[in-house]
Amino acid sequence: MTELIKRINELAGKSKSVGLTEEEKLEQAALRRQYIDNIKAGIAANLDNVYIKEADGTVTKLKKK
Repeated sequence: MTELIKRINELAGKSKSVGLTEEEKLEQAALRRQYIDNIKAGIAANLDNVYIKEADGTVTKLKKK
């Protein structure tokens, strides 16, 4: 994941300074999509382990909408 972020930041810096080629723009878009997908998967995994304690003392698993 750190290599992914490092490459995204390298491309962002280059984009601001000298610009990107079409190939680099496509790479940047793909890396950003991969990063976002990784973040979403991590959040989903965390939410799968969330339980809600009701006022009556019962515990229920968080449900998807």
